[in-house]
Amino acid sequence: METRVAVMSIIVENTKSIEALNATLHEYRDCVIGRMGLPYRPKNINIISIALDAPQDVISALSGKIGNLDGVSVTIAFSK
Repeated sequence: METRVAVMSIIVENTKSIEALNATLHEYRDCVIGRMGLPYRPKNINIISIALDAPQDVISALSGKIGNLDGVSVTIAFSK
């Protein structure tokens, strides 16, 4: 199956969701190229960027699971 490279941007506003977020990302670890997380203390949020290489439906499924977590927002930018 053809894969696509994408960047997923995640903002975590509810720190209670971090454990579930990390478990979900671990489940998809074979698709992850790299990950960067930044705590932004003035706003009490965490900003996470993840580079992925996977089929588009797998990336979309991951995004859906993450987006369903309480206090977590996610967006994706796909390569052409």
